[in-house]
Amino acid sequence: MRIGHSSSSILIAGILTVAAGGCGNSGSGGTGSGGSSSRAGGAGGVTAGGGAGGSGGASSATGTGGIASGGTSGTGGTTTTGGTTTSDGSTGGAGQAGSGLGGRPVTGGQAGRGTGGGQAGGSTGTGVRAGTGGQAGQGTGGAAQTGGSTGGGGRSGTGGQAGQGTGAGGQTGGSTGACGQLVGQKRPIAFGTLLDAQAVMCTAQQLAKSLANPSSAQWRAKGDQKRSYHFAGANTDEPYRIVVPTNWDGKSSLPLAMFLHGSGSDESSYLDQNNKQMITLAQQHGYLLVSPLGDKGAYGNFLRLSSPFGNQAEADKLMAQVTTDSERTNELSEEDIINVLELVLTEYPVDRAAMFLFGHSMGSGGTWYIGGKYASYWKGLAPMSGPFVQETGYPWDDVRKLALFVTEGTQAPSVDGSRVLRDWLKTNNFNAQYEEVNADHGGMIPLVLPDVFDFFDSAKAK
Repeated sequence: MRIGHSSSSILIAGILTVAAGGCGNSGSGGTGSGGSSSRAGGAGGVTAGGGAGGSGGASSATGTGGIASGGTSGTGGTTTTGGTTTSDGSTGGAGQAGSGLGGRPVTGGQAGRGTGGGQAGGSTGTGVRAGTGGQAGQGTGGAAQTGGSTGGGGRSGTGGQAGQGTGAGGQTGGSTGACGQLVGQKRPIAFGTLLDAQAVMCTAQQLAKSLANPSSAQWRAKGDQKRSYHFAGANTDEPYRIVVPTNWDGKSSLPLAMFLHGSGSDESSYLDQNNKQMITLAQQHGYLLVSPLGDKGAYGNFLRLSSPFGNQAEADKLMAQVTTDSERTNELSEEDIINVLELVLTEYPVDRAAMFLFGHSMGSGGTWYIGGKYASYWKGLAPMSGPFVQETGYPWDDVRKLALFVTEGTQAPSVDGSRVLRDWLKTNNFNAQYEEVNADHGGMIPLVLPDVFDFFDSAKAK
């Protein structure tokens, strides 16, 4: 079914199995002759079925804190309303465990991060919020002060501020004096981090400029590329993957599509699935495809399957569970996404009026979150099988300006939440389309991806 400005249609493709449970419930996959498959849900997890087992065969997967689904094969093709079923259904890739981290606000000051290599895990003063190993200042002048403020633009919380230096190289995802306060005292989105969007973007832009190297042989390269950059805030080299159309002339502006993966995967998992279907589609449609890792978090969004759209009580419970560690994990994840985006925007001539964000499962929640908090980047959003957003505490006025394409599998555990979201978007006159396919959580991916890229093209043309 499509809503908004689209005609009504329901795509049905491939009869796939699903098993779902909350808080570690388990279900079973379909079975072939003599075969079986099973799924065991981890803590807070919901598992979707892993497809039919072969003769005497078995398959298994474990999800922790989210949605896990094995790949499933469609047995039929796609049927439009009133149409005929085509043959040879698509094969679904391996499903992903999807889960945000729960959390609650933390009081106390924040330690600062400088622009140099920094000293991760340095000392913290009284009232200063500590993460794993302590969130002390990094770079010259990075020691946290008790209730005070040294340096410009330090990260702040309730208890005090930490100073920040300007170490050599400036290769950090942390804030600088020029960018202002990275962490505020109020959540811009009720179910997200305390990070300030403008400070995050400013810091990422500074990082991208510091790393730009037009004389590098890699600069504006074409094709499928696995890259990385040093993220001082996370004290690691963060991987990301970009795919640039091989027929690009090297000068023309490129439309951009950024993809956010599901839990348990990485920046390459989905791109390599289904005979590299996503890469092929990006090439065919002429998009610069960007796939970041998101460090170790859920892109800043603390929601997961227990709190789909319309279940505010469960969302509140998750926010009451936020810890210092989970807060920090999601901050780094959110910053990594914007860092990677600005790295690409600095290097390639991107059409700023044709930038799209899409993702699956946990990545769907990330699409809602990053898409809303950083709405100025995007022309449209395409969340797949994950209605992990709420009516309250979300910048719907900013999202109203964007084109939306929500897709779901009829056998996915999140389908009920997606249908509530579909109806709410229609009632409130959003520029939204909705599509369901007859598949489970993981099996819906190859069935909807072609329509996702068609949606990008359609939105880009308007």
